[in-house]
Amino acid sequence: MSEGLQLSGRIRPAPEVPRPAGRRRFLAGALVAGSSALAARPSPAASGAPKEASGTDAPGDPAILDLPAHTRGLGQPVAARAYGQPSRWEQALQRRESPGLTRVSAASVSFAPLQGLFGIITPNGLHFERHHQGWWEIDPAQHRLMINGLVRQAKVFTMDDLMRLPSVSRIHFIECGANTGMEWGNVAVPTVQYSHGMLSCSEYTGVLLSTLLDLCGADPVHGKFVLAEGADGSSMTRTLPIDQALDDVMVAWAMNGEMLRPENGYPLRLVVPGVQGVSWVKYLRRLEVGDQPWHTKDETLHYVDLMPDGLHRQYTSIQEVKSVITTPSGGQVMLDKGYYNVSGLAWSGRGRIRRVDVSFDGGRNWRQARLETPVLPKALTRFNVDWVWDGSPAVLQSRATDDTGHVQPRINQLRALRGSRSIYHNNSIQSWKVAETGEVFNAQVF
Repeated sequence: MSEGLQLSGRIRPAPEVPRPAGRRRFLAGALVAGSSALAARPSPAASGAPKEASGTDAPGDPAILDLPAHTRGLGQPVAARAYGQPSRWEQALQRRESPGLTRVSAASVSFAPLQGLFGIITPNGLHFERHHQGWWEIDPAQHRLMINGLVRQAKVFTMDDLMRLPSVSRIHFIECGANTGMEWGNVAVPTVQYSHGMLSCSEYTGVLLSTLLDLCGADPVHGKFVLAEGADGSSMTRTLPIDQALDDVMVAWAMNGEMLRPENGYPLRLVVPGVQGVSWVKYLRRLEVGDQPWHTKDETLHYVDLMPDGLHRQYTSIQEVKSVITTPSGGQVMLDKGYYNVSGLAWSGRGRIRRVDVSFDGGRNWRQARLETPVLPKALTRFNVDWVWDGSPAVLQSRATDDTGHVQPRINQLRALRGSRSIYHNNSIQSWKVAETGEVFNAQVF
């Protein structure tokens, strides 16, 4: 750390984002790249950045000397917006559909803008979507949940019935099994929103599935599996082992303190921590206890892993340990040499993140990152690490390790076991290549 003149790196955002994820502020005690970096630092005009972003000449800045209208006038009244909305300056930060990914938008994906988010919680309006037959506005007064099969007494619950039961609130990530799937063969998409954006993390509130199964008297001897069925047009059905169903699975009606959004399964969905998102059945209408798996189409024909020998690996639900640097990341431009706070997310379907290491030279050398609290099981964990960019080309990577000892693999290690024609469960190390110009590109380093 130097007490002299400091340099703080600025980042031009990736396309479609109004401004950087945390436009780099001038940091007291920031790391310095050296006096040579000062001479090489581009001027705000040359970089295309507004003058007020440079952090220089503050004593003569009219933006601080002249009181703006909002300091001299009366603002908007209380509850002018009955339901709060983001600032209009942030309106370009949106979840977005990838053109051409599917034939129709009703059976498609929208990606969360990970590059513009902070902490670990995904706002409800930016939560990624995956639909098989579109989403619905379902009247909660008419919605029902039936539990049948190998139970002492089959029951039908209304929403009121469910919400009167003892509830829990827990933070968990949800990730589509196909997240990063486009990168199996080669670099396919430019930004982290499209490479890793089928990922979100929220606080869910609901009743434990174990509570409901106990109320119905699930057969403790022969009841080995639970079938979950949704009420949308695809009638999504998934099988859960009973041990998992009795562990931490929830029947949830709320997300981040409010009722579920229709795009996320309102009024009722299954929450299956650590397991690929397709098992988090939305618009949940039925749970059946049985003595064997149901082998539904979405667990035998779809959401299977194509292996090098041509066989398909089925029932691979756990989302393995994974991480990604979100800033700087693909599509962004680093405008200055100097200090950067490199930030990203790590997660594991097996438990907590134990550590994250970051490399700036394509994996030859690694530095341990800071894990920001809270560090929760089966939830996103935010990590940060200090970096002084000297203007040379660099390759940024992050490698996560969970508390079971699993370590995130390189892409060539994963391909050695799984081939390169798969779609699902790509948890390989992501590389971002930084050019001398400061431009950041998606890359694959073997």
